[in-house]
Amino acid sequence: MSKTLKAVILELFTENGLDQYDLNIQESSGIVTLSGRVDRWDQVVLAGHLAGGLSGVKSLINRVNSPDSILPPDPVKPDPSSGTLTRADLVIIGAGVVGAALAREFSRFKIRIVLLDKESDVGCGASKANNGMVHSGIVQEPNSLRSRLNVRGNELYEEVCRDLDVPFKRCGLLTVVFREEDLFLLELTQARGEAAGIPVEVISRERALELEPSLSPDIKGAFLAPSTAMTSPYKLTVAYAENAVMNGVNLYLDTAVTGFHSENGRLKKVYTTRGAVETPFCINAAGIYADRVAAMAGKEEFTLHPRKGELILFDSAHLDNHPRIATGVLAIGQDPYTKGGGTMITTEGNPEWGPTAFEVPDREDTAVTADGLDRIIDKFSRLIPDYDPHKALITFFAGLRAATYTEDFHIRPSGQLNGLLNVAGIQSPGLAAVPAITEMVLDLAGDMGLKLEENPAFQPLRKSPPRFRVLNLKARKKLIGEDHRYGQIVCRCEQVTEGEVIAALNRPVPVTTLDAIKRRTRAGMGRCQGSFCLPRLALIMARELGVPIHKLTKSGPGSPLFSRPTKLEALTGEGDAR
Repeated sequence: MSKTLKAVILELFTENGLDQYDLNIQESSGIVTLSGRVDRWDQVVLAGHLAGGLSGVKSLINRVNSPDSILPPDPVKPDPSSGTLTRADLVIIGAGVVGAALAREFSRFKIRIVLLDKESDVGCGASKANNGMVHSGIVQEPNSLRSRLNVRGNELYEEVCRDLDVPFKRCGLLTVVFREEDLFLLELTQARGEAAGIPVEVISRERALELEPSLSPDIKGAFLAPSTAMTSPYKLTVAYAENAVMNGVNLYLDTAVTGFHSENGRLKKVYTTRGAVETPFCINAAGIYADRVAAMAGKEEFTLHPRKGELILFDSAHLDNHPRIATGVLAIGQDPYTKGGGTMITTEGNPEWGPTAFEVPDREDTAVTADGLDRIIDKFSRLIPDYDPHKALITFFAGLRAATYTEDFHIRPSGQLNGLLNVAGIQSPGLAAVPAITEMVLDLAGDMGLKLEENPAFQPLRKSPPRFRVLNLKARKKLIGEDHRYGQIVCRCEQVTEGEVIAALNRPVPVTTLDAIKRRTRAGMGRCQGSFCLPRLALIMARELGVPIHKLTKSGPGSPLFSRPTKLEALTGEGDAR
C-alpha cells in the first residue's frame, strides 16, 4: 500500500512539474510526510495538496520549504519550575468560537474546566474575521467530515443562538450562472443537496429576478438554498465564552501554551507562560497554530497552511439595490483565488462582499491587498450592477483559514499523547459546523475516558445586554431612567451609549482592549470607523479599568493606542499630559 501510494504521489509530482526537485516522500498508516525544497511557496502548497488529496491519506505533514517560506516562531520553551497555575479535569487551548463553544458544552458536566488563550480577548483569530455565514453545506465535498458536520451544525444553530441571545437570520442563498453551458451545474447541485438532505431548488432566471430584482438581467438561472443563514461570529464567540464562565469555566487570557508534561505516555500537565495546569485531558483548538500545539506532544501529526480571505464591509445606510438574500456565482473554472464568495447582509445590516482565498506563507498575514479588493468588486459588481460599492464602502479586512492539506477537519485523539484531543483544520464551513463539532468532541472525550456526569446547576441561557440603537422610545426612556449613562451617546454612527460601554466592561469575560469593546458594542464599527468615538471610549475605559489612558491598547500587548501621555490624561487626573 505505501509503495503504491508513494508511486501515485511521485506521478502527480511529475505531471505538475515538481519532479525536478528532490522531494522526499514517507508514508505510514495513511500519514504522509513530505520534505525537501522548491523555488516558491505556491509549490510548497501544491505539493501538499497533490499528496493530501489522495484517497487513503489520513493526514499530511508538509516539511517542504522554499525561499519565501515563513516558519512560525519557535514557541517559548516550557519552564517546569514556574509552578502550578491551577488544576483542572479538562484544559481547552484556544478561545475562538470552537474553543469557547466546547468550554460551554463541557460545562454541562461536573468537571473543572480551564479555557486558555494567548490573546487578550476571546475570538481574536478567524472567529472575528469571517463573513458570519452559516452555510447550508451544499458546496462542501460530499461524505467529508466537514460536510457532515456542516449539515448537522446548520440544523442546531437556531436553538443555540436563541439560548445565547445571539443574532441569527435565515437569509437563504441564491447562486446564479451567467452562461448557458453552466446551467447543468444547477441540476448537479440540486442532486448533491438531495443526497445530503439539504433543501435546494433550481429556479428559472425569471423567478430569480422576481426574488431579487437587483440582480443582473444577464443571469441564465439559479438555485436557492433556503437553509443558509447569517450570524455574528464575534458575538457568538463572546456569548459562548460568557455562558461558559457563568457555568464555572476558568478563563485565562494572555496565557500561551508552551508544552506538555507526560508520564508513561499520559498527559499530566499543560505548561503555559503563567505556570502549569495539572490535568489528565486537553483539547487543542488553537486555530492556525493547532498543528504547532499538537507537535508539542512529541512530533508533528499534520500541517496547517494559512489561506487568507479578504472581505469588504459597506455602510448599512446603503441598502438600496442590494440583495437581501445572500448571493453567489457558480461557474466551471471558478476563480482560483476564491472558494466562491458572495454578497450578503450581516446581522447588523451591513452589506458584505467576499471572501477571497489566497495561500500565504505567513500565519500572521492579515493585510488586505489591492488585488484582492479589486477581485471582489469586479466579480460582484457584475452580479449587482446598480449597486455602487465605492460610494458605500467603509472598511475591509482579512482573516486566515486554518486549512489542512487534506482539506478536511482534523478531529481525532493525538497519536503521541494519551489525553490530548486535536480539533484542528476548522476552516470554512467551521462556523456553521460549530454546534456539531461540540457533539462529536463530547463523544470522543467520553471514549477517551473523561467522566461526564450531568451538572444539574448548568444554566444554558445567556442574555445580551440592552442595545440602545434598536430599542423603541419607551424602552430607551426606561433604560435612561434606570441609568442616566444610557442617555450619553459615545459613538454617533452606531448610537452606542456610555451605559453600553460600561455594561460591556462588567460582563463575565474580561474586557481590557478597544477591539474588545468594539466587538461587544459596535462602537467604532460605523461609517467613521472610530474617528469620533475613540477618545471618548478611551476616557471611559481608563476610568472604569483604573489605568492611565496611555496604557490602553487596541488589541493587547504590542498595540498601544497612544505612544505617550496625552491631554486626555489630564481629564482623568492620571499622569502628566505635558
